[in-house]
Amino acid sequence: MTTFLMVDVESVTSNIPRSNFLETDLDLIADMILESRGILKPLVLKKTGFEKYEVIEGHFEYYAAVRAREKNPSEGEMVNALIVSPEEEKAVVKQAAALRNLEFPEQPVKISTETTNSESRLAKIELRLEKQVNGLEKQVNALRSELAQERQRVDNKLEYIASQIPKQIAPLDVFNTLSPFELVLRLISAGISDKKAAYIAESVESERKNQKFASLSDVVLRVKIKSGKKQIKGISSDKMVAIIDIWSRLSFS
Repeated sequence: MTTFLMVDVESVTSNIPRSNFLETDLDLIADMILESRGILKPLVLKKTGFEKYEVIEGHFEYYAAVRAREKNPSEGEMVNALIVSPEEEKAVVKQAAALRNLEFPEQPVKISTETTNSESRLAKIELRLEKQVNGLEKQVNALRSELAQERQRVDNKLEYIASQIPKQIAPLDVFNTLSPFELVLRLISAGISDKKAAYIAESVESERKNQKFASLSDVVLRVKIKSGKKQIKGISSDKMVAIIDIWSRLSFS
């Protein structure tokens, strides 16, 4: 059963590419469709889903209607069409083909041998170019893959290097937060002997358990080490200045 309906242009598709038609022709007919508020020859459609249709006949008119909607969405939204049932589709297609042949009878065309040879050569050239393009695309994709892998390797190396660089820490935080072992290493890097660095770290650990150091001067005042039977300053003011200077020139200071 064939039904006449007004359907939304956006609900219709065509299996014929729009590029088969000249845009200037589509534009001209689109203006006429908008002027007359409809197409003169209804589209012949088949239903492909819920409110979804495909063109059986009238592909040019369909694309002209699409162009009309592009130019004026409100005026070109709907298009008149004949909806063909599945059992009538073959008969309608046959009738449309017969009408086209009667309206535009095919003229015999003489194809010269020269034309045939030229077309054959062109086809071979196109095939060869297509193979070359495909080959180049494969090479480009392979290079992109290698580049991505190399970039990942470089990123991994940079992350590893960054992880090996000691984090910057303020001098006061060195005395307040580092473990005794880490503090010994820092003090040795500043030129203090292993033994003295161990004594200083031990005193620092003991003092900060009671109260953290308020300043570097506080460190100088509170940190003591044994010298014989006496308790002396573990770090003098001058030595603290020297330590800070050395740490400032090292990457972890």
